[in-house]
Amino acid sequence: MATKILGYALALLGLAVIVLSNKISSTIMKGFGSKSMVYTILGAIVLLIAGIAFVMMDSPSSKKVKHASEEVPIYEGEGKKRRIVGYKKTG
Repeated sequence: MATKILGYALALLGLAVIVLSNKISSTIMKGFGSKSMVYTILGAIVLLIAGIAFVMMDSPSSKKVKHASEEVPIYEGEGKKRRIVGYKKTG
């Protein structure tokens, strides 16, 4: 849960820096010239990607569907005419 909050915060910070990049680069980095805008946007993109990565990270066990017992389909027919007619419990 904490990683998702951190991810959302980083992503929002990255988006905010991209939106405000013109003002940020003109006020903070006057001495670097036109390259300051590029560095500001690249830094914001890195923040955005890191934020998305943190949001996407989650424990794989929480994504699994847990069943009391596995069920396998019972098919009737062959090829494209095959259809499921029921399920069989295994174990």
